[in-house]
Amino acid sequence: MSFYGIAGLFISSYLWCIIARNVGSGYDRFDRKGGINRRIFLRFLMKDIQCIRIEVKEGISAGRVLYMEIRGQVDIPLTRTDENLTPREIEQKAAELAYFLRVPIEIF
Repeated sequence: MSFYGIAGLFISSYLWCIIARNVGSGYDRFDRKGGINRRIFLRFLMKDIQCIRIEVKEGISAGRVLYMEIRGQVDIPLTRTDENLTPREIEQKAAELAYFLRVPIEIF
């Protein structure tokens, strides 16, 4: 029993360190002058951004996620999947970003 207690103590301390340091979070930076959008380590031209997409899932695991579609690449999520935003909040974020980037909004 003491082995499992010590193992649990080490695992919990590791997890609390991960939570405290906010590992896995990133940031979005848009540079209109340079025409470059950078998210963590991804770089692409702003003219390659096709649209801002809102994906709405209904049912047991309901959620709303904001994506950025880029020509020739995988869609990039801009909000966390576990972030429960109201329809008004996600719509406002999408509208502000689409206005800034001058791209359309699509809803799925």
